[in-house]
Amino acid sequence: MNEDIPLSELARRLARAMLPHVPFDGWSPAALATAAHDTGIDPDIAAMALPDVEAMLSAWTQDVNARMAETMAASHNMKVRDRIRMALVTRLEQGDREVTRRALNILAQPQHAALSARLLWQAADAMWRAAGDTATDYNHYTKRLILSGIYSATLLHWTQDDSADFAATRAFIDRRIDGVMRFEKAKAKLTGMAGKLPDPARFLGRLRYPAV
Repeated sequence: MNEDIPLSELARRLARAMLPHVPFDGWSPAALATAAHDTGIDPDIAAMALPDVEAMLSAWTQDVNARMAETMAASHNMKVRDRIRMALVTRLEQGDREVTRRALNILAQPQHAALSARLLWQAADAMWRAAGDTATDYNHYTKRLILSGIYSATLLHWTQDDSADFAATRAFIDRRIDGVMRFEKAKAKLTGMAGKLPDPARFLGRLRYPAV
């Protein structure tokens, strides 16, 4: 092992090396030990880098997010809607369905609820950043909340999709994005209309303190 490699990078490498073994051994010490053997990393160092299933899934998520961002690097000349669609599809393509099923089974357990929410948020954040989003106001959070919902539903759909080239999942993504776009247009329209309505506070004030 190269001692100059940061532990976080080592964790990502091990998580990636675990992937061929997860369908058989799950996200487990056994899969980690095999990955350490495959990569020539000392088992004790591997156990230090990925001490438990939370660390394994966190490192795997970070690795998938990073590879998705690399693939998305040349997408900034596309429309936002198309970049988000590409981010969703790309992130799915970076994964393996059986590996993902194993992870989802763990994350669905009550004791991992906080981890599940954190990894989902990180995935949504990585997709928005890869799509070029730079929002820092409340839109930063609403965008990620909405995309978290889309991605979560898409994952469940994808793990059950037997269509050619996952055409059903791609259509599912398109419908979800179209729904969000319609909502955003309606919200913008309502916001514009609200700006033209009289201020209820001023109206109530006049009832209480009528002009002489």
